Amino acid sequence: MFKPLVRILFSALFAVAAQAQKPAEFTDGEAHGDAPYLLEPGWKPLLNGRDLSGWHTQDGKPLEWFTTRGVRWDRYGPTRLFGEPAPGGSILNGAQGKTSNLVSDEKFGDVELYLEFMIAKGGNSGVYLQGLYEVQIFDSYGAWEKLTSADCGGIYKRWINGQGVGGSPPKVNASRRPGEWQSFQIWFRAPRFDTSGKKTENARFLRVLHNGLPVQENVEVDGPTRAHMPIEEAPLNPLMLQGDHGPVAFRNIYIRPLRPIVYH
Repeated sequence: MFKPLVRILFSALFAVAAQAQKPAEFTDGEAHGDAPYLLEPGWKPLLNGRDLSGWHTQDGKPLEWFTTRGVRWDRYGPTRLFGEPAPGGSILNGAQGKTSNLVSDEKFGDVELYLEFMIAKGGNSGVYLQGLYEVQIFDSYGAWEKLTSADCGGIYKRWINGQGVGGSPPKVNASRRPGEWQSFQIWFRAPRFDTSGKKTENARFLRVLHNGLPVQENVEVDGPTRAHMPIEEAPLNPLMLQGDHGPVAFRNIYIRPLRPIVYH
C-alpha cells in the first residue's frame, strides 16, 4: 500500500513541476488555422511567384536573391539553406546565403504585414518596417535565457554613440526549429508629421504575432533601429528584408492598410 501511494504522490509532483517548467509559448496561445491572407479581405501579395519584380537591392548592386519552388535545410549543412533558382513562391538571399538587403519598390505607411520566413541554425535576419524599424529574426529555438531585443520577435535596439539604446524583447520565445517555416503578423503605425515636416508622433508597433503568439504589444519606437536604411523617417517608406547577416528565405509576403486589431 505504501509503495503505490508514493508512486502516486511522485507522479503528481512531477506533473506539477513539468507544468511549471513548460515554456510560455505553450501556455499563452492564440487561435490557430490558415494564414490571415486566406481568410480575410484586402491583402495584397508582394511576391508574384515568378521573379523579383517590385524589389531592388538596398545598395544598388545586382540582385543575388532568387525565387525558388522550395527550400531545404538538413543536418549536414546546418548553417545553410538550399534551393534551386526557378519560378516559385519562395525567395532565398543568394547561393551563399549572404547578400544585399532587399527593398520593396513600393512605399507604405500604416500597414498590417504578414510573412513567413525560414532560417538555418544560428540564423540572423530582420524585417524593417519602412526600412527603419526592425522586427528581429533570429535562431532563438530552445533558448531558456532571459529574452532580449536580439531574440526572434524582438523590436531591435537603436544604435546611438556606439551603444544599443532601447529595444523591446519578445514576451515569449515562440521560435521553431531551424529549417521550419515561421510567421510574423505585424500591425504597424507610421510616425506622424505636421505640415512643416516636424515629427509629432513616433512610429509604433501596435502588435506582433510570432507563429500566432503575441510577442509585442503597443511598442513605441522613437527613431530608426540599428542597421536601418540611410533614409529619413517619413509618412511613407519601403519595406526592407535583411539579407546580409546569413541564410534566410521568405514566402507569402502580404500587406494591407492598417485596420483595427481583432483579438481572437
